[in-house]
Amino acid sequence: MPRRRSTYGSRPYRYDDDDEGYSGYGWRSTTPIRSEQGIKARSKRGQIGTHWWSKRWLETLEALGIGSRLARGRSYARSGQVLALEVKAGCVTASVQGSSPRPYKVAIYLSPLSDQDWEHILDIMAQDALLAARLLSGEMPQEIEALFVRERISLFPEVSDDLSTSCSCPDPANPCKHIAAVYYLLAERFDSDPFMLFTLRGRSKEAVGEALQQRRSQVEELSQAEDFLLATQATPLQLLEERLDTFWQEGEELEDFAPRPAQLPGPSPMLRELGDAPYTVVGENLTDWFERIYVKAAQYARDRLENE
Repeated sequence: MPRRRSTYGSRPYRYDDDDEGYSGYGWRSTTPIRSEQGIKARSKRGQIGTHWWSKRWLETLEALGIGSRLARGRSYARSGQVLALEVKAGCVTASVQGSSPRPYKVAIYLSPLSDQDWEHILDIMAQDALLAARLLSGEMPQEIEALFVRERISLFPEVSDDLSTSCSCPDPANPCKHIAAVYYLLAERFDSDPFMLFTLRGRSKEAVGEALQQRRSQVEELSQAEDFLLATQATPLQLLEERLDTFWQEGEELEDFAPRPAQLPGPSPMLRELGDAPYTVVGENLTDWFERIYVKAAQYARDRLENE
């Protein structure tokens, strides 16, 4: 993205950057203003990033051809020149202190996944009980990346066009040392909270967790229904005439059944949806009779559950 050069009146406002910095009067070597309130990288030497996802983030940047320029921001990240950093859907914003009194504004953009892609990938995640359980417990299994790749959905940027950046400094390099410093600190933020990757791609940790819980509940209910269907198919059916003496008794099939009654907003909404029946009993529509019976049966069931 094109860089902006601010002006002050009719003369260029002097921007000085450290090490090969640029000012309105030409290139020169300067020293950044140190800040004691900045965010300092935990890593003091060597590699930044410890977990697979943060390493993968930096490896991705290197693969996009900007790895040789990343090192320019490592000292900035470690000395606390980044004053603030915020991750939102599709965007990382930061404030970085250079040699100019006014901190530079940095933005890194990574397009969020579409709703369709998110719904699809969440459906796939929910099918794997172990994977879903690990995600819900706060883990980020490495199988996640393979899952995204298999479904041809990008979790990490794949080409340089996936990422766009801006910095208010006058350095034309991309990334400049201010953007590079934010890249490094972002890797450490991912170390602390890998779900920031999901946030950057458009879904918060809370949204992903809620969606997975709903889907897992549906998957488990469907599995129980399938198991019940298979069990009933394997059991020889008896004619009603052969079971008249035990018709009203609870059988073994109900021993493992766990009812979860819900209080509905009104009685028998399904009956109301179907409308009046084509029959009447003693001058009253059959639907009204069924409604009273259902209300009493529901109350009886709730009373029994509460007394057990």
